[in-house]
Amino acid sequence: MSVSIEHFLLTPAEMGACDSAAEASGIDSFGLMERAGQAVAASALRHSPEACRFVVLCGPGNNGGDGYVAARALMESGAEVAVFHLGDPASLKGDAAKARTSCPAASASIEDYRPRRGDVVVDALFGAGLSRPVPPVVADVIKRVTAAGIAVVAVDLPSGVCGLRGLPLGAAFQAKKTVTFMTAKPGHRLMPGRSLCGDVEIFDIGMPHRIVEGHAGVLRENAPEIWNDHLPETGVDAHKFRRGHLVVFSGGPTTTGAARLSSRAGFRIGAGLVTLASPAEALALNAGALTSVMLREVDDSAALTAWIEDARLSAFVLGPGFGIGEKARRFVAALCERPLVLDADGISSFRETPEALFSLFADGKTRLVLTPHEGEFARLFPDIAADETLGKTEKAARAAARAHAVVVYKGADTVIAAPDGRAAINTNAPQWLATAGSGDVLAGMIGGLLAQGMPAYEAACAAVYRHGEAGARLGEGLTSEDLAEAVRRT
Repeated sequence: MSVSIEHFLLTPAEMGACDSAAEASGIDSFGLMERAGQAVAASALRHSPEACRFVVLCGPGNNGGDGYVAARALMESGAEVAVFHLGDPASLKGDAAKARTSCPAASASIEDYRPRRGDVVVDALFGAGLSRPVPPVVADVIKRVTAAGIAVVAVDLPSGVCGLRGLPLGAAFQAKKTVTFMTAKPGHRLMPGRSLCGDVEIFDIGMPHRIVEGHAGVLRENAPEIWNDHLPETGVDAHKFRRGHLVVFSGGPTTTGAARLSSRAGFRIGAGLVTLASPAEALALNAGALTSVMLREVDDSAALTAWIEDARLSAFVLGPGFGIGEKARRFVAALCERPLVLDADGISSFRETPEALFSLFADGKTRLVLTPHEGEFARLFPDIAADETLGKTEKAARAAARAHAVVVYKGADTVIAAPDGRAAINTNAPQWLATAGSGDVLAGMIGGLLAQGMPAYEAACAAVYRHGEAGARLGEGLTSEDLAEAVRRT
């Protein structure tokens, strides 16, 4: 199934290439700007009916051109409008100069703007392509607007937010509404950019979709279209062994709960059988807490190696509550030819020797899924984590290529990346998923889908999305026990 344009995430460079291609193909570029500015004005009028005055801040490029069009449209609607410019408007070129000429409002220097009660700011200073800190004069305006509590409608992206990384560049507007065009950009979906954008509206301004599709890279917003075709089917002749056998490894008697959460989640997502592999010292405790999940004693790597000769064992989850150390490393080495989700303690066990982990899974198809949060990511990929020139999607993609693994870089803006460069940003997770054990449930969900034969990248994307769905259904106050029981396969 192809992914529709609504889930594309174009980088600023890719969007610039689209603009150039559209102009080269004979499309009226000023017509695109006209439609963009009109869309901004319509959104501002629709969502800010309380405005006494629309203050349009116009930058020195095409984003400013969109602002001049929006200012004209707002004036034609009967609204009071004030326009302020950054830089010398006489130096504008091309479509931006044409837009300024067509705007009947005189403009003043942005330094002269002083917020007043009833203002709504239309921020058309910089678009998604900003890659350097905003100049001091803009930082001062942002500070004044923020202090006054003025509502902001941003054009393309709030000024000061990096369109590629979603990071504030010195200072950034907090928008009530952001109006962008054709597709969202990474900065709309990555934190903290996502929170600075407010509600995002995406307007189709008439650029042919073939041009957008032709210049889009491999980054997407996580959506069922990415993985629906890979979901396992359960026919009328279904049998538990055909639905896969998931194995989850338990830690010692004081840390067994995490593995049980993973086991339940793996069952709920559709695995036909789930076995909790437990050390002898935790068998009794686990036995008293399990029903449909089976239990097997596995104390050391020798016992594990003998057991996994059974090819019906389909996928494995190691890490939740397992313990950090040599035992985890030996178990991972024994499992290196099998689909494995490595989480929590499993990841931290390789913090001193990450290359030893990567070498185990370097050949063949992708069968390792790593699920690090920010701290765990930095332990496995310290140089990538420390590179401030990279955004989260770039970091995850580089890590995935290095590890020959699918990397689920967790957070409010979880990024799923594959070794071949594909990546998706997940946006449906509610904030109350930030609770102890939530990651254990996610690991079990990924393992359950791997056990049913899904490819690693699609399994990870599907599990992350359904994890968010389950959290949204449960609502505020959820616990991880609730979450494991709320998982749905479809």
